[in-house]
Amino acid sequence: MTQRTTKPNVLILGGNFAGLGAAQKIRDYAGDAVEITVIDRKAYLDYIPNIPLEIFEGRDPAVTMHMPLIEALAKDDVHFEQAEVVALDVGARTVTLRPNERPGSPCYKKTYDKLVIALGARLAYDEIEGFADYGHTVSDAWHANRLIDYLKNDYKGGHIAIGSARFEQGARGRPDWLPTALAACEGPPVELALSLAHWLETNDKGGAKNITLFTPAELIAEDAGEKVVHQLLEAAGQMGFGYMNNTKDIVRITKTGIEFANGEALETELNIVFPNWKPHGFLRGLPISDEVGFIVTGMDMRNPDYPDVFACGDAAALTVPKLGAIGHQETDVVGRQIAKDVGRMAPAEADKGWSPEVLCIGDMGGGKAFYIHADSWFGGKIQELRMGRLPYAQKVAYKEMFFRKHGRVPNWGLPFAKWTAEQIAV
Repeated sequence: MTQRTTKPNVLILGGNFAGLGAAQKIRDYAGDAVEITVIDRKAYLDYIPNIPLEIFEGRDPAVTMHMPLIEALAKDDVHFEQAEVVALDVGARTVTLRPNERPGSPCYKKTYDKLVIALGARLAYDEIEGFADYGHTVSDAWHANRLIDYLKNDYKGGHIAIGSARFEQGARGRPDWLPTALAACEGPPVELALSLAHWLETNDKGGAKNITLFTPAELIAEDAGEKVVHQLLEAAGQMGFGYMNNTKDIVRITKTGIEFANGEALETELNIVFPNWKPHGFLRGLPISDEVGFIVTGMDMRNPDYPDVFACGDAAALTVPKLGAIGHQETDVVGRQIAKDVGRMAPAEADKGWSPEVLCIGDMGGGKAFYIHADSWFGGKIQELRMGRLPYAQKVAYKEMFFRKHGRVPNWGLPFAKWTAEQIAV
């Protein structure tokens, strides 16, 4: 039996990018002053950003995009428990979980001194009428493999719609500077359209002219900034893509098309969609959550009413768009704050402010990619777009480094990537 210690117990809910990153940053900054436990329903990290690239280059993302989580955490003396989180009581400081390695387990309660909610979001495909029969997506390996199988074996060369359902964003506790987003994250549909067009051309099944991009918003990928979006749309128009904006939401998908909340519709053979991102159900109605269930925090990623509760990644209300780069920035803040609480970092260092940035690299097929760096969504002036072979090399190299280092990308990694992408044309 493991000997119990008197060190503060940090419990992290979720083990994908935000959960793993938070565990590593807390260990880096707080050292051995805390015990850390990560709870997740699966024992691997799902490397979602490169899934479209993998299927279009002929690889199975279930093989290439799953990184063992237990080993990665153990390197930092972080304990792992495989279980579903089913309830949270912030007053009693307890988490209710159900071990899920085998069916039939009862529920158990765990206490915490510090809690980090990094559970990501629930992708509400099941709320899109007709999706199970006529919809496709690439947000996990199962669905991506289903799509590539359809494209290879059943696709007849008809019209393809790619876009997002309406995102429901909470208002309670939202800072004035954070805009309302009508889509959770639209880098993926833009990436998918570009890379799919190349795949269609390479396989003599069509090209950009087969594809219409749609968005519920005024501009697709609006968080990238108007300058960047207009550059993307101009390039897409020259390639032959169709474009629909202000669709408001997806009403239903049918055998012959897709219908939108603004009354418009498209006749299609294939519909590749991204859903509303919703908080996990047990988070809704908690005193730490906004009205839809995302966790309210300040810029210190700490809930103002329950200061021992933190959130980072997609579960945090502050994370809009739901973008991995922003979650990565937030994990550093969480690590510094907890280190401050346990006396391992001076307040002046721990409380340094940070400014969210949009950083996105999307595959375009053919060994090329686009790179976006922007902070205009948050009131800044940066709006950078680059296209070429260098961003593709960066996208592939980042994944390889991430896996080799078990998620520990060097601190210089992102600044170096930004500098090279914006200063070197390849």
